[in-house]
Amino acid sequence: MPLDAPADLSRRLKGLNLYLVGMMGAGKSAVGRPLARALGYRFIDADTILEQAAGCTIPEIFAEAGEEGFRALESAVMDQLAGWHSLVVATGGGVVTRPVNWGHLHQGVVIWLDAPEAVLLARLEADPTPRPLLADADPAGRLRQLLAERRPLYAQADLHIPQGMESHEGVAARVLEALPGILREAPQPPKEGITLRHADGHTSSSLND
Repeated sequence: MPLDAPADLSRRLKGLNLYLVGMMGAGKSAVGRPLARALGYRFIDADTILEQAAGCTIPEIFAEAGEEGFRALESAVMDQLAGWHSLVVATGGGVVTRPVNWGHLHQGVVIWLDAPEAVLLARLEADPTPRPLLADADPAGRLRQLLAERRPLYAQADLHIPQGMESHEGVAARVLEALPGILREAPQPPKEGITLRHADGHTSSSLND
C-alpha cells in the first residue's frame, strides 16, 4: 500500500528540502524514495549527482583526489541542491563532517536515520557497492570508529528516527508521522487591528496618533 502524507504536510513544508543523513547502510535512498512519493517531492541521491558531476565513480574520486577532494566536490553538490526546492535528498554518510555543509542542510529539514551498528554491518556486507572508507582489514572496527566520530554530528539533525527491523516504507511512514511535530506555522497577522494604549491613558490604532 502506498504511503499517504497528511493532507496539510506538503503545504506546511512550503517546498523545504528534506535531507536524510546517517551512516552508509542506514537506508537513506531506500527510505527517501517512498518518502518523496508520499509528499509529491522529487527524490535525489546526492552521491549519484556527485558522480555525474565528476564523470567518474566515488571510488575513482577517492583514488585520484583522496577524501579531501571528494568532500570538496560533495560540498559543491550540496550548494547546488540548496538552490532547489521540494526535494528529498539522500546525502552521503560523511556529508556532516564538513561544517560548510550544515549551512546548506539547515536551509531545509535534516533527518537522521539511525540504524544499529549490527544492522548497518549486515546491510553493508550484503551490498556489493565499493565503500572506500571501509576498505580496511577490519571493516567492522572501521565502521565502529566512523560511528563514534559521526554520531555527535548526526545528533544535530532536526529529527532523529531510530530504526529497528521495520521495512524502509515503515521508516518513511514514521518520518511522515514525526515531521508535523517539528514544523511551526509562520506567525499570522491579527485579524483585528491592534489598539495601542499610551502612557497618558488614551488609545489609538497608530504610533503616530
